Amino acid sequence: MITVCGELVIDLIPSGDPTPGAPPQYTAFPGGNALNVAVAAARLGATTHLMSRVGPGPFGALLREHAAGNGVATDAMLTAPEPVSLAVVELAEQGSASYSFHTVGAADWQWTAAELTAAWPADTRIVHIGSISSWTRPGSLAIADLVRRVRAEGTALVSFDPNVRPTLIDDDEAVRTQVTELRRVADVVKVSAEDLAWLEPGADLDEAAARWAAEGPALVVVTDGGEALRAARPGGAVLRVQPPSVTVVDTVGAGDSLAAGLFAGLARTGVLTSAQLRDLPEPELTALLDDAALVAALACTRPGADPPTLAELAAARR
Repeated sequence: MITVCGELVIDLIPSGDPTPGAPPQYTAFPGGNALNVAVAAARLGATTHLMSRVGPGPFGALLREHAAGNGVATDAMLTAPEPVSLAVVELAEQGSASYSFHTVGAADWQWTAAELTAAWPADTRIVHIGSISSWTRPGSLAIADLVRRVRAEGTALVSFDPNVRPTLIDDDEAVRTQVTELRRVADVVKVSAEDLAWLEPGADLDEAAARWAAEGPALVVVTDGGEALRAARPGGAVLRVQPPSVTVVDTVGAGDSLAAGLFAGLARTGVLTSAQLRDLPEPELTALLDDAALVAALACTRPGADPPTLAELAAARR
């Protein structure tokens, strides 16, 4: 029911305590917005397809094996000749992650309209796009055309997460324009406070959530690390949901896990149209957001993008 379209990235995460004078050691973790969301949704019991272009070599094999091993359907993972994207991760003392990307000429940005049409899973009811592949040309143009068509046809909920990476952006205004267009044709938008600060410097989180919701989406969710997340729907008050407090190992994949938790909840409860989402009673929406925040919090308690299973989520609820 859920199709995730976007990039696959190998996250090189520091391993062990650094030794003065010795070269740093890294462990390769499968990652990237699309892969993280797809794996998290599949672990939560949702039928999930991953639409991606997969480069050659051992990293490409690792990405495929990770998706398949976590129950993600791989029929829409296309073989590509271009290399796999890499991200070198730096962890702050509190576990927050920053990234140095190596993505020039990578497979993720080369989508064509023909490839997307051929790979599209026919049973899709929720489609998620976002991050680097949604605003990096030439493939971003084909992805944008796809979701515009899906939104117009009304065959699936469209979700978008800009997940901005400023170090990879050559033309700030072009990316801001692309993000504005995509958020206005999406049914669900998830954006972090950090991304919002880059997209709209100085913007108030509550005001931005309400304004974005008035411009097209049925639901806008603004995350703010361990602070309360905001949720806004057209014409309604901004709802706040406080994430649970956990001991953070790192925040790699936390936002992706939250998005997947929300999608899995929507699929489980049968909320699969924009109208249903707009009309969902507030207590039911709050329950979905509580679950999504818990999924993200659990992902923060272990290294890398390692979201919880449905059984682990149920145990944490109890």
